[in-house]
Amino acid sequence: MHRGIDSLLPSEEPVQHLGADGRLTPLGESAKPDDEALLEGYAALVAARRLNDQAYALVRQGRLAVYPSSHGQEACQVAASLVLGRQDWLFPTYRDSAAVVARGVDPVEVLVLLKGDWHAGYDPREHQVAPQATPLATQLLHAVGVAHAATLRGEDTVVMALCGDGATSEGDFHEALNFAAVFKSPVVFFVQNNEYAISVPLARQSVAPSLAHKGIGYGIPGERVDGNDLAALLSVLGDAVTRARDGEGPQLVEAHTYRMQAHTNADDATRYRNDADVQAWVHRDPLTRVETYLRGRGLLDDAKAADLAEAAEVVAARVRDGLNTDVEPDHRKLFDHVYARRTPQLEEQAALVADELSRETATEDAR
Repeated sequence: MHRGIDSLLPSEEPVQHLGADGRLTPLGESAKPDDEALLEGYAALVAARRLNDQAYALVRQGRLAVYPSSHGQEACQVAASLVLGRQDWLFPTYRDSAAVVARGVDPVEVLVLLKGDWHAGYDPREHQVAPQATPLATQLLHAVGVAHAATLRGEDTVVMALCGDGATSEGDFHEALNFAAVFKSPVVFFVQNNEYAISVPLARQSVAPSLAHKGIGYGIPGERVDGNDLAALLSVLGDAVTRARDGEGPQLVEAHTYRMQAHTNADDATRYRNDADVQAWVHRDPLTRVETYLRGRGLLDDAKAADLAEAAEVVAARVRDGLNTDVEPDHRKLFDHVYARRTPQLEEQAALVADELSRETATEDAR
């Protein structure tokens, strides 16, 4: 049975509970944001902002090869993780390190990928977090596969599949939505629309009324939300997870946010946008917005804020220590985790590398 178009349409304006000034909107007044959830989210936001700043500094020091910052998008990152249950899965992109950390993964293990040490430094099954994906949209198909498998097994699992606005231009995005819709897979597709796919602005990517409208053609309901409003994100994403868990199939959520820093440290953002565009988003900062609200409600004071900042600094110090350790690469490990059981081709390649390494060792010993 097909749903009516009206039931699939997103709201005309992004859902917002907290305005840029930190005050409740009329919708927020009626929604009554959960104080405990917002306090937990604020703590995670503080930690995420510090992680972004520390990682950027490590790039400049040569300890990270690259870092795609989510500065300004941390509310999306935090909310995506906090609305999930322990049994659920998170499928992140390369820009979602803060979301992975908010899920409970050791930040040092998260960042070794960007150091060039491992393809993924953590065990995906331990925290139900897939490896961070650098190709656009490929992880969405994997996310649907995990969700479909969970349905076949009768498991109570929802998958949160993250992507950016650029990924919605990829074929994998549309294939994932179509498959999930046909099989009613419990997936929440969460698009963080930060206005740019590297240097390509949204206007050059799509002329759809919004990216959330892209679900209509597949029979997937869409919703839009202010991506810098933690309260609204927790509400909208939480509702989407609930619907998916209740058997209503996949959901599509588009968060309107902004990438405050360059695409990565290798990008010169001044070539395609000006400072005025960036400054226009400064007053919409998700961290100061929720902090203003919590202080106004008497839920946060200077002492509590200082404690959270200190806790974030402890984590930053651990990240510095962890990434300041040089690792001696073992080329033989390149073949250990490609397949559960090595193929004949991998065995042949592994033997070739082992032979080359033994020849190098023999040559050095002979000197």
